[in-house]
Amino acid sequence: MEPDDQALIAAYKSSSDLKVVAQLYQRYLDLLYGVCLKYLGEPETAKDTVMDLFEELAQKLLKHEVTHFKGWLYTLAKNHCLMKLRSAGKARVQSFDPEHMQTADDLHLKDKINQEERFDQLSACIEALPTDQRTVIRLFYLENKCYKEIETATGMEWNKVRSHIQNGRRNLKICMQQQVATNE
Repeated sequence: MEPDDQALIAAYKSSSDLKVVAQLYQRYLDLLYGVCLKYLGEPETAKDTVMDLFEELAQKLLKHEVTHFKGWLYTLAKNHCLMKLRSAGKARVQSFDPEHMQTADDLHLKDKINQEERFDQLSACIEALPTDQRTVIRLFYLENKCYKEIETATGMEWNKVRSHIQNGRRNLKICMQQQVATNE
């Protein structure tokens, strides 16, 4: 039975024997090649990079405490490829105009304005509901009354209360969608 990754890492750290790290490296050649091919796009460049990774792996394993080797190795390969792309000048850099950037303050202000607009739209839609629906919607959603309390307060039957809430919600949704459509 072959030793697991952790046993090989421990053996390599204690002996610095490249044969031990080579055994570990061999297990994940396909993973390394796949990662390199994904980021670099060219099979030959990916193969060369996989070979470079052996040296980096040998050095970094001595310096780092690795508990989940496969995930760590994937990240090591990905970062190596990204560094290779950057150093070759192949990384795409997009310039931007700072005036087109939003700050967090802008976003919070817009969110607050949007919330206020939506609240105003909701209030207008509630006012547009038929009287019975408007009454039960206000009692249920704004005053947090249960069906039984609404039944007692309005004198309506329980089924009527449920029906008005259901229909009121549907009508509110339609009204809000129409408000959004007209504002766009």
